[in-house]
Amino acid sequence: MDISIVVPLLNESESLPALHTWIQRVMEENNFSYEIIFVDDGSTDNSWEVIEDLAKKDKAVRAVKFRRNYGKAAGLDAGFRLAKGDVVITMDADLQDVPDEIPAMYRKIAVEGYDLVSCWKKKRHDPLGKTLPSKFFNWTTRRLSGIKIHDFNCGLKAYRREVVKSLRLQGEMHRYIPVLAKSLGFEKITEKVVKHRKREHGVSKYGVERIVKGYLDLLTVSFISKFGKRPMHLFGTIGSLLFLAGFVIAGYLSFEKYFHHVYRMTERPLFFLGLLSMLLGTQLFLTGFLAEMISRTGNRDDSYQIEKEI
Repeated sequence: MDISIVVPLLNESESLPALHTWIQRVMEENNFSYEIIFVDDGSTDNSWEVIEDLAKKDKAVRAVKFRRNYGKAAGLDAGFRLAKGDVVITMDADLQDVPDEIPAMYRKIAVEGYDLVSCWKKKRHDPLGKTLPSKFFNWTTRRLSGIKIHDFNCGLKAYRREVVKSLRLQGEMHRYIPVLAKSLGFEKITEKVVKHRKREHGVSKYGVERIVKGYLDLLTVSFISKFGKRPMHLFGTIGSLLFLAGFVIAGYLSFEKYFHHVYRMTERPLFFLGLLSMLLGTQLFLTGFLAEMISRTGNRDDSYQIEKEI
């Protein structure tokens, strides 16, 4: 199969028929073998009924329905597990992503040899409350990751199949998939400028709480990409340095007491600083040791429950 198209959605019943027709036309015009995987992330409208109707008319449609809303990362993760195509395309269901971009994205993976193509909506039709936080997180992520793309969170992306089969997404990690992919060794990452359309139906799912979540997830993905497989390198190093500093302070105070006959050491702030350094150092070292054990032996459970599947 040439292409798997993964579409996570939440309450997009009005957009789904038009999106399906548009994707179907593009696929047939380019003679692609394909599948469309809809992931219903706990919609409360009749999105699932619309998907069932589309599946009856088109054998290329596959779908899963979550028992409740788990978030976009869970939706993408479920779609990635089902995908069979050599190239996997992800896009939003709100008709703001343009399916006409798919053939060019496919060629960048299949012909030009990239692992991941992230699209950049250079001219966006979104409110400032959405675009300004996005610019901040994109700038910060570029600086931390070294990946020179403009929009990490764009829903329209293309992946080599090996990439999506290696990823395991949780929380809000879908924002930083290029960073996670790079940490796994998939470093051929590029971007493509695409058109951005105004939303035709429904309402945006973007809220203020996503700004806070985005900041916390940025810290998390930065840690995971650098120390996810070797947490002892971070916690152990910091812990050892703190313990060493405390040990040096304790040695200095002991020297002062026994050779210079300076007493009442426990009343000096330096004594408490040394004690605190040794305690924190020991705790951080043990934290690194436990994290190392968990990373080597822990198993990941699914963070979502599937109610129905087509």
